[in-house]
Amino acid sequence: MAKPDNRADNVEHLQQATENTLKNLGEAEDYLNEFSSEIGSEERERIEEKNERRRHSIEGFREEIKDEAAYSQE
Repeated sequence: MAKPDNRADNVEHLQQATENTLKNLGEAEDYLNEFSSEIGSEERERIEEKNERRRHSIEGFREEIKDEAAYSQE
């Protein structure tokens, strides 16, 4: 039997995921700023691409938070 849909803590989980992703994004940017002269172009490109995916994820998390918040007010 399927579990009932419990969305009570979805916003909290999404907010935590957003915070973690923002932290990782900031740490990667700090790393690039500090070690840009010491890392190769492939590593720099890999980090920049990953940060771009992080930015898209953050946008998605924020949209989901809005949706979940609206759902919980219904």
